[in-house]
Amino acid sequence: MATAARGGSSAGSLKRVNKKISTSRSTFRQLMNPGVLVAWIGLLAYGALIIWSASQSIADASFPRHLLGIGLGCALMLIVWRIDLRNLANLSTALLVIDLVLVFLPNVPGLSYNAMGMTGWIKFPLINLTFQPVELVKLVTIAFIASLGAQYNGRIDTVRDYIKLCFMLFIPFAAVIIQGDLGSGLVVFFSGAVVIMMSGARKEWVLSTIAIIVGLVSLLLATDSIIDSIFGDSHSLIKNYQMNRLLVFIDPSADSSDAGYNLQQSLIAVGSGGFFGKGLGNATQSTSGFLPEAHTDFVFAFICETFGFVGAIVLLALFALLMISTVRVAIKQDSLFLKLVAVGIVGMWMFQIFENVGMCIGLMPITGIPLPFISFGSSSMLIQCLAVGVVQSIWRHRTKAA
Repeated sequence: MATAARGGSSAGSLKRVNKKISTSRSTFRQLMNPGVLVAWIGLLAYGALIIWSASQSIADASFPRHLLGIGLGCALMLIVWRIDLRNLANLSTALLVIDLVLVFLPNVPGLSYNAMGMTGWIKFPLINLTFQPVELVKLVTIAFIASLGAQYNGRIDTVRDYIKLCFMLFIPFAAVIIQGDLGSGLVVFFSGAVVIMMSGARKEWVLSTIAIIVGLVSLLLATDSIIDSIFGDSHSLIKNYQMNRLLVFIDPSADSSDAGYNLQQSLIAVGSGGFFGKGLGNATQSTSGFLPEAHTDFVFAFICETFGFVGAIVLLALFALLMISTVRVAIKQDSLFLKLVAVGIVGMWMFQIFENVGMCIGLMPITGIPLPFISFGSSSMLIQCLAVGVVQSIWRHRTKAA
């Protein structure tokens, strides 16, 4: 009898332990979306591995600095994860002001810092740290357009309201373009456009807008070529290096400039990786100086040479898990504003991934858009981790009344 009692007591204790574990898991899933978390950790680990490999032969690829960016990004993610972001829906004017201040902050004397020929960075006094404010502009613009789009409750009824939203998106987009950062401007435009479409814009309005944009871009290119032939590159709207990148995209063999060389080396690196890649430390095309910016702009080509087709598929699978899980977060959220923010973040990731991967294999024009969580650069790492924190915050606060 005593033995039976002890056996019953042990079984009861085991059930209580299992119940506690089950409850803990359930609580964790309520606070953190598992899909987003797994994809994020996987991408950080993947990026750290490839940057460590790059640091063995590329002087600018500082692995300790990359780890510092990850550490600061993780801390920022945890801070934002705890904050309920619903109140941002009522701060559209403040968000626009913050947007414009961030865009033009690198022009402030004493803060301005020149890197890679661009004055797009600021340098914090005393602590000797640099930051690229346009990376934060991408997120702030998403919140800004989402705050406006949420006012229509999922349906934009008039063309006037649709045009108003498009004009408000044009303001930060034009500001970034004026600063000379076409790549970041396109990210801002695409992510904001996704938010507008999901705010309830009609299909015919969106298609008409695309047709108008294509026409305006064609007119701009024709006009700019005339201005360039008469007054020179200093007066043209599109600089020679930007035009060269476009020409290389159209015909990779027609240009012998840096843009043409970069694409050819990228294609060689991607192709030489084969199915399984050359392995860590053996990516000679990327690490011997043939492929420029192998740790930043062309990091996907570096990955393909190192880990081959299989490594590329694993990377894209992690990105797919991240975006699909974020869409699920948006679906589960009651607040239309936060739904739109989550979808806008997916749009930001989608465009950056498609553009960076596409330019490495010749499917997209060459731009300076980093690959999220992978490319070397603390500014990008901080903001991408911040975006994950926003998504996890949306998941955590999904049960509250909108």
